[in-house]
Amino acid sequence: MPTTPDGPERIQKVLARCGYGSRRVCEDLIGDGRVTVDGAVAVLGDRVDPATQRLEVDGVLVAARADLVHYLLNKPVGVVSTARDPQGRRTVVDLVPGEPRVYPVGRLDADSEGLIVMTNDGDLAQLLMHPRHGVEKEYLVEVEGRPSPGALRRLREGVELDDGPTAPARVSLVQGDDVRSAVTVAIHEGRNRQVRRMLDVVGHPVRRLVRIRIGPLRDPDLGPGEWRALTTAEVRRLAEAATDPEARSGSR
Repeated sequence: MPTTPDGPERIQKVLARCGYGSRRVCEDLIGDGRVTVDGAVAVLGDRVDPATQRLEVDGVLVAARADLVHYLLNKPVGVVSTARDPQGRRTVVDLVPGEPRVYPVGRLDADSEGLIVMTNDGDLAQLLMHPRHGVEKEYLVEVEGRPSPGALRRLREGVELDDGPTAPARVSLVQGDDVRSAVTVAIHEGRNRQVRRMLDVVGHPVRRLVRIRIGPLRDPDLGPGEWRALTTAEVRRLAEAATDPEARSGSR
């Protein structure tokens, strides 16, 4: 996020800096009554102090504070997705800049790999992790054997786990044979080791699991252990994915 001056600024200037379009486009958003400051509908000419006031567009929080950072990390196998580990293992926090201090949004098992968001933006983290928002996450999974059409159908319809039935998933067979196969699994729930347990239930234990998408976010060029800062547009799309059902799968 670019450095912002202290004190209130014109709302359209803040929105433009946060990726909502040109100042003219942002003025139209304000004129259409789609922008609020601390819950009150904004009008042209209003100012906002992002450090102390809550700015929203269509009910989606705008991450406008200058001190906020948002990273996308490709977590390698063996790294734990916590801020600290009592066993002394390397954590995701060790792989990104130490200042400002950031935390992982959600978790990936130590034996899983792939994308995870790291941020000090508590509001966005709360949005993304809240169960009712259900931001979709997609995994590329290598499994033992070749799932039959019936097994894939069971996963799509939901399977019974020890903590209750799963919601329907989006599942596709990528390739495979009788020894091992690759499938994609997209879910919006966040239960512990859920994808692994789902595939165990249908008789295809997981050999490797990689998270390849979080809502609208993909980055096939990000290598294991690498990270990058999210763009302002990506942060906005993530927030939209947590509040707009049509945006949760990243298909919008």
